[in-house]
Amino acid sequence: MEVKARAPGKIILSGEHAVVHGSTAVAASIDLYTYVTLRFPTPSDDDDNLKLQLKDMALEFSWPIGRIKEELPGLGCPDSSIATSCSIEAAKVLAALVEEQNIPEAKITLASGVSAFLWLYTSIQGYKPATIVVTSELPIGSGLGSSAAFCVALSAALLAFSDLVKIDLSHQGWVMFAEDELDLLNKWAFEGEKIIHGRPSGIDNTVSTYGNLIKFRSGSLTRIKSNLPLKMLITNTKVGRNTKALVAGVSERTLRHANAMSFVFNAVDSISEELASIIQSPIGDDLSVPQKEEKIEELMEMNQGLLQCMGVSHASIETVLRTTLKYKLASKLTGAGGGGCVLTLLPNLLSGTIADRVTSDLESSGFQCFTAGIGGNGVEIYLGGSS
Repeated sequence: MEVKARAPGKIILSGEHAVVHGSTAVAASIDLYTYVTLRFPTPSDDDDNLKLQLKDMALEFSWPIGRIKEELPGLGCPDSSIATSCSIEAAKVLAALVEEQNIPEAKITLASGVSAFLWLYTSIQGYKPATIVVTSELPIGSGLGSSAAFCVALSAALLAFSDLVKIDLSHQGWVMFAEDELDLLNKWAFEGEKIIHGRPSGIDNTVSTYGNLIKFRSGSLTRIKSNLPLKMLITNTKVGRNTKALVAGVSERTLRHANAMSFVFNAVDSISEELASIIQSPIGDDLSVPQKEEKIEELMEMNQGLLQCMGVSHASIETVLRTTLKYKLASKLTGAGGGGCVLTLLPNLLSGTIADRVTSDLESSGFQCFTAGIGGNGVEIYLGGSS
């Protein structure tokens, strides 16, 4: 038995950092995915191990099911209808099981993700041997929601083999889950994210689960639907950043310049609200698609200026901004800043030649570029044939 699931990454279109101080943020799914294939052995395979294969990194982890049962004795008959948080005691056990795998020092940051895998698998499927294969189009640690996409796709594959999901097995191709199934799936993915990040906001896994866009303000998530086909060039600067330090830096600046930063956060809030309004507006209203794109470009440029006011830009980000400005394209950082990724709007009428030239210029500076559609479907599973 085998099932394949995919879950999209995410970008922040507007509102990063300011959202911590009460402003609205807008996040969107992108059509770059993490794929998880779950395969249970047949009796003739005579395999009693749980295996995790990270294909992109050429890594494989394996645990005898008896070993997992011995260390996590309370998960034999899981009730996957309720997303269960990992206790401190269980987290220590998971960490020990992961440590036994001798992850290379250069890739030790993967350890929390492997712990999340073990928790989600045993909590939903219990003590069953299986092989899980993971591939991804999302760079790790770049602010595109790679860990959330992993948790969402894994939860989807695991729940697909439970009694809680009703799937039309006669269907061929990618299939979406029902709304109540997505709600449960999102809760499980959030539990995985908590193991990886400690106190995540829930934005990343929610966008990856449901797709499209969400508005986020003061802990409240609102799903919104795009009526505008948007395409972005995403540039990965490959510069790592310390998100906690960047967030703390904005808070310290706010303490030093409370009045000025209050105006900055209010401006970001207005930008996020206007951006969401434009994206949701019906096709064929008073504004044409190019006019809407022009407004979005202006809002992106303003948001980037405000992010610079917050002190979260970086030399690598400024290089991307200068490069895309040569082609009269609007860009802004996405996520924490201090490196990470930069968004550049690619208007629908932009010639392919110009898009290729700006990509070539950016890649010649050592950056990694992706072109992605914005606001598509959330998590899906694949049925039948090869995908």
